Amino acid sequence: MRDISARELKGHNILAIERFQNNTKWMIEFVVTKDNVCYGKFGDEIRLFLDDGSYKAAICRKERKEIKIRKYAHVIEGHIIEFKPNKRKKAKKKSNRKSSI
Repeated sequence: MRDISARELKGHNILAIERFQNNTKWMIEFVVTKDNVCYGKFGDEIRLFLDDGSYKAAICRKERKEIKIRKYAHVIEGHIIEFKPNKRKKAKKKSNRKSSI
C-alpha cells in the first residue's frame, strides 16, 4: 500500500473551506470497508474535516467496522495538529533512564 498522504483522496481537499470553519475540530483520513456506508464505495480513501458531532458519528461507524481510520488530527483555527504519541512516550523513557543513572 502506498503512503496515504501522497495520494489525492476523495472528500475534502487539504485546503477545503470546511477546514477553516469555526466549528471544525477534527480531520480524519479513512478507508471505506463496506459498500453501504454513506461516505463511498468499498476501498475509497476519504479525507473529511468534521465538527465534534460528525466525528462521534465517524467513530461509531469505525466501531461497526464500516470504515477504517488511517489518520486523524485536531484542527485548531485551520491548523492541523497531528498526534504523535509514540515519540512522546519514547522521549519520556529516555529522560527516565538518564535520571536513574
